[in-house]
Amino acid sequence: MPKVEVDQNRCKACYLCISVCPKKCLGKSSTISKKGYFTAVQERPQDCIGCKMCYVMCPDVAITVLKD
Repeated sequence: MPKVEVDQNRCKACYLCISVCPKKCLGKSSTISKKGYFTAVQERPQDCIGCKMCYVMCPDVAITVLKD
């Protein structure tokens, strides 16, 4: 199962990754990062297909997609 990791120090909460995810795996964090943002997080890892659209869309290079 693929895993999406969001670097909390790089994410500026633009949510472009959330909007492009075809399986709606990503969502907004309920906690504030050190920089003061509600960053993106992987909410439903079981639905992730590892397409890397979130990675491609992220302007801050804050996302890594790991495949098993």
